[in-house]
Amino acid sequence: MTAFLHNRSAKRNFSRLFKFIAFIVFLILLYSALFHLIMIYIENEKGHSLFAGLYWTLTTMTTLGYGDIVFTTDIGRFFSSFVLISGVLLLLVILPFTFIQFFYAPWLEAYNKLKTPTTVPEHEEDHVIITNFDPVTRTLVQKLKLYNHSYYILEPGVQRALEFYESGFKVLLGDLDDPNTYRNIKFEKAAMLVATGNDMQNTNVSFTAREISESVPIVTMASNPDSVDILKLAGSTQVLQLPQMLGQSLARRTLGGSARVHVIGRFDQLVIGEAPAVGTPLVGKTLAESKLREIVGINVVGVWERGFFSAAQPETLINERTILVLAGSVDQLRTYDEYMGIFHAEDKPVLIIGAGRVGLAAAKSLADRRMDHIILDKTPVRVPENSKFVIGDAADLETLKKAGIDDAHTIIITTNKDDVNIYLTLYCRKLRPNVQITARATEERNVSSLHRAGADFVMSYATMGSNAIFNLLARSEVLMLAEGLNVFKVSAPKIFIGKNLIESEIRRKTGCSVIAIKKNGDLIANPEPKTIIEDNSELILIGDYESEEKFSAFLKRES
Repeated sequence: MTAFLHNRSAKRNFSRLFKFIAFIVFLILLYSALFHLIMIYIENEKGHSLFAGLYWTLTTMTTLGYGDIVFTTDIGRFFSSFVLISGVLLLLVILPFTFIQFFYAPWLEAYNKLKTPTTVPEHEEDHVIITNFDPVTRTLVQKLKLYNHSYYILEPGVQRALEFYESGFKVLLGDLDDPNTYRNIKFEKAAMLVATGNDMQNTNVSFTAREISESVPIVTMASNPDSVDILKLAGSTQVLQLPQMLGQSLARRTLGGSARVHVIGRFDQLVIGEAPAVGTPLVGKTLAESKLREIVGINVVGVWERGFFSAAQPETLINERTILVLAGSVDQLRTYDEYMGIFHAEDKPVLIIGAGRVGLAAAKSLADRRMDHIILDKTPVRVPENSKFVIGDAADLETLKKAGIDDAHTIIITTNKDDVNIYLTLYCRKLRPNVQITARATEERNVSSLHRAGADFVMSYATMGSNAIFNLLARSEVLMLAEGLNVFKVSAPKIFIGKNLIESEIRRKTGCSVIAIKKNGDLIANPEPKTIIEDNSELILIGDYESEEKFSAFLKRES
């Protein structure tokens, strides 16, 4: 109440409410006086006290009307009707709304402001500041919690900030363009500021925050490539263009229609690649029977089957739908290509559905690799010049056939609506049961639906953005191979020092697999099971999100 009364607008509203109530009191006294005049001079009744007039006025205006005091003349009845109507309008209609608008709503807002934090604790430091809550930062918050990084969400709206607070998020109420907000959140002691709003808002956030500190890293998102330079001038340390990153990542999932290894990522000197087994002598064999490690020295760290990843086991059976995930050096991958690259050779185009920023980035990435592709979109203005394209609706069978769905070895679905992507994935899988389908997801929750619809690989906007930001925060690489599957590096925990990989039981206890060990700058790719984990070494592991969580929980429990 004190905070409410000290607010300038609240004082003004309270004054208006007081004047309105004073006006109602004046009317009640006026009606009481008129009651006595009519009773004395019209009704010829003189026995009513002053309080009786006040009593009649109140019961009439509030529509109670007990009927113990009534007028018998037409003038008296007209006066009663007038008092009744004015009472209904003033007391039962206008007064409640006036009370809510001028008193209750401002008081509730002041109460919520007091309830929502506006400053962080004095000891807070190395925290991450987030200025916009969207799919990317929602996923980032989950990752920050997993690795015990402190964070705060900056929210200018009182009600929205209160919703975050009551949902268990760490939130701070404050305007994004007010330097005092960044002082209250101790920006100068923060580890990073993340701005994922629109380009103009991110520019304003960067410019305002730089008034408080010139050294704290600021990571911003840019929707328009032309905004990158402006954001950097405003103070952004790193500007991420997620549509371009996602398009390139989707293009990297394209295997090219042959059994050759396709590089999908690098981790230090370790190269991660994928190779389809279809059409090769590997089909029908287990990984132990394939003897790939003995023949080419490369390690199969896992296999994909229609979007589902499983860690490699000696008894894992290779079939026509299997895609091998390989880890090794460049020379080892080249050796694999010499043995298997001659099989299943095709020269078919890639069909890209959607010519938005993601689709065009995927097309450019394929063009850089000299891979034939066709863009399908129903908006002609989106299609770049000198590109092979078909204009039409992807839900139309004739349009899809015109775009070459019968010949394409890969379909990349890139629209920004998850429900459309699920629909198109189901449709394309029905038309081409054996084609490779790579799809984009905006919301992380729709990834599993896209897999069930038939997508072989799914890359989500939210996960890619959160991983990119987290990499900059941790200053160490987390390589996202596909949605929910990461390669990450950790310092060798003390509980593993002196043990070999078999004795550590990392795979059995967590589901993660060690694919390399780094010691004194040297990388041991595909270490033997009996390799000893030495002090001051680093483990490079591969695992899905659940396995990564288990690994983190295992270390906390054992430490």
